[in-house]
Amino acid sequence: MNPTILVTGGAGFIGSHLCERLIAQGHEVLCADNFFTGTRDNIRPLLASDRFELIRHDVWLPLYVEVDRIFNLACPASPIHYQTDPVSTVKTSVLGAINMLGLAKRRRARLLQASTSEVYGDPREHPQREEYWGHVNPIGPRACYDEGKRCAETLCFDYHRQHGVAVRVARIFNTYGPRMHPRDGRVVSNFIVQALSGEPLTLYGDGSQTRSFCYVDDLVEGLLRLMAQDASVGPVNLGNPAEFTIRELAELVLRLTGSKSRLECRPLPQDDPVQRQPDIARARALLDWQPTVALEDGLKETIAYFRKLLAA
Repeated sequence: MNPTILVTGGAGFIGSHLCERLIAQGHEVLCADNFFTGTRDNIRPLLASDRFELIRHDVWLPLYVEVDRIFNLACPASPIHYQTDPVSTVKTSVLGAINMLGLAKRRRARLLQASTSEVYGDPREHPQREEYWGHVNPIGPRACYDEGKRCAETLCFDYHRQHGVAVRVARIFNTYGPRMHPRDGRVVSNFIVQALSGEPLTLYGDGSQTRSFCYVDDLVEGLLRLMAQDASVGPVNLGNPAEFTIRELAELVLRLTGSKSRLECRPLPQDDPVQRQPDIARARALLDWQPTVALEDGLKETIAYFRKLLAA
């Protein structure tokens, strides 16, 4: 019998793709979301399934449901959203982790915590390995997210050591694809929306800072494999190790969209990481996982999604 699975943040960008995969695998899925950044449109095709249930819920509050596995994805993940209400962001990460770990403890359920590459801050190690402790400003404008996620990891490992809760911790690097929020402030969605709208593509700094972009289908596969394995609680980096400068990404988006938009440089935000690239040796060894979708191919799918969205 397939386990019943709770996905918090299930109506969000990554969460909706995960719910879709879980339903396709035959699971009973409970999707919990407060719709701060998620939308009902993201999971609308699933609402007709008798194995899918949607509940409007904020993870700040306890949730008493009968489930066997929990994917805790609830938290705004883009700076423009998590800095809008930084206190709420910390509450979502910390109280949300406490409530979901409490549920996992009561139900003897396995929990996967969606952590982030932002726990590494502006790294002094490149590429970033899981053993690296990070370089984070604990009082800066990004700290509500960075430190909130670091604390959530701490709680996972303490619940695991103290109470024997079965946890899995995934450190997710930059992910993109269809269903990204068009105004989330992330670089991929920013560039695509700007290019399709004929607006300048905004580069922060000179565009030489680097990121590594993982297509959402690859990321979801990694999450599923991490949850399923019994060898390690993690943390495990999940991301694409192919590194690109932001300027290279902008030029690729312009080429793929056929846009005539120009590039416009603006000051680099405080504490914005200069480099971001995952070392995925652990994911390869533990999960037999690595990304398979090339950036250009993933961008074509994402551009097609935004073309349709903007035309609606």
